[in-house]
Amino acid sequence: MSSTTVQDHTVMHLVASDRLSLRILVDLEYDAADPYAVRLTFHLPGDRPVSWVFGRDLLVEGIRRPAGEGDVHVHPAGSGPAEVRLVLHAPGHDAVLRAPAAPLIAFLARTDRLVPVGAEVVAGDLDEQLAGILSAPGRQDTG
Repeated sequence: MSSTTVQDHTVMHLVASDRLSLRILVDLEYDAADPYAVRLTFHLPGDRPVSWVFGRDLLVEGIRRPAGEGDVHVHPAGSGPAEVRLVLHAPGHDAVLRAPAAPLIAFLARTDRLVPVGAEVVAGDLDEQLAGILSAPGRQDTG
């Protein structure tokens, strides 16, 4: 793990029905080069890993209250913050997962130490982009 990434693992339950769920390993990844996103990679038995990338802020908010539109919804499960439910919508398939909130909160805290929420665009990134624009071929110095 480099100083620009945060990686962790947790176990979630893939909910098949009210009475049946399957424990799966999930890799959690955050890269400061893509500071708004988190990647969750689900290791399904007998199948290739499946990755979903979505907004870090969606995961942060969904731990406390229902959040999400479109393909990813996150919300507390039950009456307390101990468990989180993720609903992933894909064409023809929906997946419902339950996860303990504590490992997600710890992961998000580590991402926040790397790039605080709200400070995703940093001066270094802007300086690099500006330098790239100014050094582009065909640019004439007018100063």
